[in-house]
Amino acid sequence: MGSPCELLVETRNKDLALKLLRIVATEAWRIEDKFSRYLPDNIIAEVNRSDGQPVTVDDETADMFDFAETLYQLSEKRFDITSGVLRKVWTFDGGDRIPSARDIKDTVATVGWHRLSWQRPDISLQPGMQIDLGGIGKEYAVDKAASMLTEQTSCGCLVNFGGDLVVVGKSRAAKGWQVGIEAPDGNGTTAQKIIHLKTGALATSGDSRRYLLRNGKRYGHILNPITGWPVENAPRSITVAAGNCTQAGMLATLAMLRGADAEAFLKREDAQFWCLR
Repeated sequence: MGSPCELLVETRNKDLALKLLRIVATEAWRIEDKFSRYLPDNIIAEVNRSDGQPVTVDDETADMFDFAETLYQLSEKRFDITSGVLRKVWTFDGGDRIPSARDIKDTVATVGWHRLSWQRPDISLQPGMQIDLGGIGKEYAVDKAASMLTEQTSCGCLVNFGGDLVVVGKSRAAKGWQVGIEAPDGNGTTAQKIIHLKTGALATSGDSRRYLLRNGKRYGHILNPITGWPVENAPRSITVAAGNCTQAGMLATLAMLRGADAEAFLKREDAQFWCLR
């Protein structure tokens, strides 16, 4: 998941807490093992090394591709799971190395959902293209883990994978779970906003840890796949509340990709959100 993951359970029963933790951890690792772009022997690796040959995928993977295609259309091509190849030229490590315009242009030539062929259950990439489900995988994992918990317990639980989280059951606290939105320039321990969450989910998109800084200009890690450059004038952080984590993450990401229009987009969607600039 590329971030700390935790499960909070309201119970004094240690055995139950450990059982629920094992369920959540097992599901998180299953999804990580199946969809991580960093592993050499999963379905994503098979598709990425297919070199133009079609690959037949299972139903779960096909559902992820269908969802990715929907987001591509809803975002007017801004959300694109083929844009991961841009990491070849961009490294958001807090330094000041900006790739050349030529390198970006050459890499963008291998980006674009419209360049691949997707006819469920078969996908075919042009040589040089890759897919990366990192933009939707974590929220999907949160929701999958939550659905498994509802089958096992009525205890109040909070599934939190790197700040993308969902409530399971009913908290004993009258105000629900207390969740902090990290200050953009904080050290991970400073909350700029406190939210009380009784039901539903929260997801956050932002650049507090992944960015470049050169000549006083900050370049966030959220890239426009059409240009290959970081999205201009985007908020530092957007947190969205929704019924489930996948929906919240979708809205937060689509908003960030809109740059200066992020807040207006979320208002048009009638979303509940918190935006830090």
